[in-house]
Amino acid sequence: MDYTCVLTLNKIKAYLAGAAVVGFDFETSPLDEYRDEDRAALDAHKAAITGVSLSVSQGSGIYIPLRHRIGKNIPKPEAVMAYLKTALFENPAVVKVAHNLAFEAMFLYALDTVVQPPCYDTIAAAQLTLKSNTVFRGLSDSGLKTLVPQLFHVELPDFMTVTGGRFFDELNPQDGETVRYACADSDYALRLYHLFNGWFDKYLPKHRLLVEQVESPTAVYCGLMRYNGLLVDRAAMEVKRAEVKERLAKLREEIAFITGDVEIGANASTSAFKSYLYNDLKLPVLKTTAKYQEAADDEAMILLADWCRENRPELTRLFELVQGYRRWGKIQSTYLDGYLRHINEATGRIHPDLLPLGTETGRFASRNPNLQNMPRKGNDPVGIRSMLVAPEGCVLLSLDFSQIELRVGAFYCRDEKMLQTYREGGDIHAQTTSVIYHIPVEQAADKDNPDYKERRTIAKNCNFGVFFGLFPKGLQRTLKFKAGLDTPLGECEKIISNLKAGYPQLTVWQDVVKRQAAVRRYSETWLGRRRYLPSMASEDWGKRSFAERCAMNTPIQGTAADILKLALARLIVKLPGYPWLRPLLQIHDELVFELPADKVEEAAALIRDCMEAQPFPEFDVPIVAEAAAGPSFGELAEMEAIQ
Repeated sequence: MDYTCVLTLNKIKAYLAGAAVVGFDFETSPLDEYRDEDRAALDAHKAAITGVSLSVSQGSGIYIPLRHRIGKNIPKPEAVMAYLKTALFENPAVVKVAHNLAFEAMFLYALDTVVQPPCYDTIAAAQLTLKSNTVFRGLSDSGLKTLVPQLFHVELPDFMTVTGGRFFDELNPQDGETVRYACADSDYALRLYHLFNGWFDKYLPKHRLLVEQVESPTAVYCGLMRYNGLLVDRAAMEVKRAEVKERLAKLREEIAFITGDVEIGANASTSAFKSYLYNDLKLPVLKTTAKYQEAADDEAMILLADWCRENRPELTRLFELVQGYRRWGKIQSTYLDGYLRHINEATGRIHPDLLPLGTETGRFASRNPNLQNMPRKGNDPVGIRSMLVAPEGCVLLSLDFSQIELRVGAFYCRDEKMLQTYREGGDIHAQTTSVIYHIPVEQAADKDNPDYKERRTIAKNCNFGVFFGLFPKGLQRTLKFKAGLDTPLGECEKIISNLKAGYPQLTVWQDVVKRQAAVRRYSETWLGRRRYLPSMASEDWGKRSFAERCAMNTPIQGTAADILKLALARLIVKLPGYPWLRPLLQIHDELVFELPADKVEEAAALIRDCMEAQPFPEFDVPIVAEAAAGPSFGELAEMEAIQ
């Protein structure tokens, strides 16, 4: 290996001269005040870049020590990073390659640098390659120390072996092992770039385009969101936590008055509580678990509550209390305790892990904490969203795709009524109401009609489920447990029959997708993001039926996810010109930003342009991004209302 420690800017320039593709990696160490804190070296608010390694060819690498506490560092490290910013990180003529690009992007963003395309995240590339015939690598399969032994048959030294428990800035940068460890990361990231691209070109060419044009810019954007985080009104959250704790204690007391000394636990789902329901009270088993045990989930509680209202009215109060206890218990554990636990002491903000490849369709996932399951607008009893706030002088700005999955569905199935509704700026839920109930669209959209609310609720649930092969029983269940509507099965059958007759191309598209998936054993998005479905060949009806729904779900949900990520790639290019615009969060089809209050109109126009741009040449359905702004995430007013 030709790995060298470099101490002059001229040698860096000479090494990078003419390079079209460069692997890079950072070694980081905690700042003085955080050296006793676990994992502080991974937090760009508590750590700094100790050194940079670069690789321009296989087996080659240079290490640039910036802030080691022993040995020699390169003079004027700020000048070196300023050079690398223009010559490498923001240079549109060089492909920047890193393993876990979001991490490096976060540390560069702390230095006012936004990594620009072309860039390449080898951890994303790993997750878009197969580890077996039909299974893609997961995040846990994609670490550098896992991939290099598998693919290159080389064992890389682990961090603890090299550092001996010290921080990286306590190692001598002139020591051969220090240089080898640092340079190997950038060298093997570059090797993975060439290896994966060769694999893509041979087996899945469209996945290479996804890595280069979609997932890698998205990784950069994730680094920015991770760095910025969401400011929390901690005092308000503490007050609410105390209130909810008191409410839970009262509910528990009331439940105990009815049940006696039965231990219900934190979620009223203990085996003792189940035994009380089914053995002591002799209630009927209306739902079972996958292992055919008596169920005690929320759905089972709703079914038992309905049964008791008719047959054991004296028990109705118990189920009301249990449902309240569970609801408030989740609010406390998931939102109040959960969010407070993840507030960063250095920033007063929550900095979640955002996983752009956290689902099989390409939609984001989130953890530590999971902000994707934040209470929805209109269903936030303690105001969790209002506790995520903008700092003084700033506002939060949200841009939300309007019905993006339904628009993608219309694009795929080519139903003329759907396409016309969107092209004319119409109301798709009113159109579906019209189709289901054989009434004029004007009547379906009339809010004064006594049937308006129930019909629209049914139409919405049909719209959001019909592309994925909604069955009458599934519709009935959805309406009951999500909308609180008791709709007879016969009526659900009629609704779906009318829907298919009213949107004739929908059924045609579904049949084609299922036939193709049965032959290919996979489904994919418009850009070629593939999801293997081996159960399409299963003799088990349940497994095959689930695979068929996945076959229909993937093109729509996955293409919608790709459209959002393409918008992020456009934003990455624009952001260096708008340093006051801070990306905070992606949640479902929504992007959230923090910015000065006097920049709202300018920012909304910029972001809307990036989101509403035609994602690929064939897409011919208008895309709409709705903007809202306010002092907190729970107090966002539509832009028209604040102009």
